[in-house]
Amino acid sequence: MLKLKTACWDYDRTRALFDGRVKPRDIELDMWSTREVSVIMERMIRERAFDVSELGVTYYIRSLELLGGPFVAIPVFPNRFFRHSSVFVNVGSGIETPRDLAGKKVGELHRYGHDAGLWAKGAFSDDFGVSARSQIHYVGGLDHPVTAPDWAPFDPPPGVEIHHLGPDQTLSDMLDRGEIDALYSAQIPACYREGSKNARRLFPDFEPVEADYFRRTGIFPIMHTVVIRRDVYEANRWIARALMEAFEAAKALAMNGYSMSDVFFNAPSMIPWFAGLRERVRGLMGPDFWPYGVEANRKTLEACLRHHHEQGLTKRLFTVEELFAPETLA
Repeated sequence: MLKLKTACWDYDRTRALFDGRVKPRDIELDMWSTREVSVIMERMIRERAFDVSELGVTYYIRSLELLGGPFVAIPVFPNRFFRHSSVFVNVGSGIETPRDLAGKKVGELHRYGHDAGLWAKGAFSDDFGVSARSQIHYVGGLDHPVTAPDWAPFDPPPGVEIHHLGPDQTLSDMLDRGEIDALYSAQIPACYREGSKNARRLFPDFEPVEADYFRRTGIFPIMHTVVIRRDVYEANRWIARALMEAFEAAKALAMNGYSMSDVFFNAPSMIPWFAGLRERVRGLMGPDFWPYGVEANRKTLEACLRHHHEQGLTKRLFTVEELFAPETLA
């Protein structure tokens, strides 16, 4: 029995791996998690602390060019979000539509090209003709000052203006004061959470906007994937398929649980109108609205790789097949 130290967030779609209801064939998983998913990523990149780990797609793709390919991914996507809802603007910025972002000062969580920002900027480029290079980027901590992270090497792309926040600056405060015009963020800034009148979402009614984006494009943005340390993978290449099957089985248990709850109008959940949300999601995206595997996600993955290249995050345009272990492509 091969023992693999595995780190990811305790999502509904991974919970069966944590509690042991799903066990990969011939593998014993030593599961580890923490409150901040970024800690998992930092430990994997800096220390190679895990055999298997959740990792931001942008970090993984950069690792193929900058770090000599220390990881191999499997087409499992534990974290994905539509990102129109993740863009906040200062009310005095004059930004009413994404077209107005051109030439503006925009904040971005931690670094240029983090996954939430990549997808929002990619969608705005495709639909509104606003390129990432047309904006002035300010990167740093959201609610608390942080030093520039040194654990994910990054070559700033040519032609992109990037400013790092000072030791006393935060993106939330800068948005609130109008020192930046907009913010791309994977987390809701404190100024918005606390009811500041100076900050609002670019799309206050974001659900129909994001539903229309999916209807038109078929893209459900992917934030994170699952990677295997390359030395571990090369020693036991069969584990790529075994792990993928286990993550699939864990997700299926979660999906089945929701489907069983549908009969009772999702009474196990405390969220009002959750049954109606479930019906809308299935009507738009189909019964398997959170697919794993390459073919079911090819359109999304191709868009992801194109956005990376267009925004200067990769020197060349990768193909989907280059990202994943060959054992998982079928």
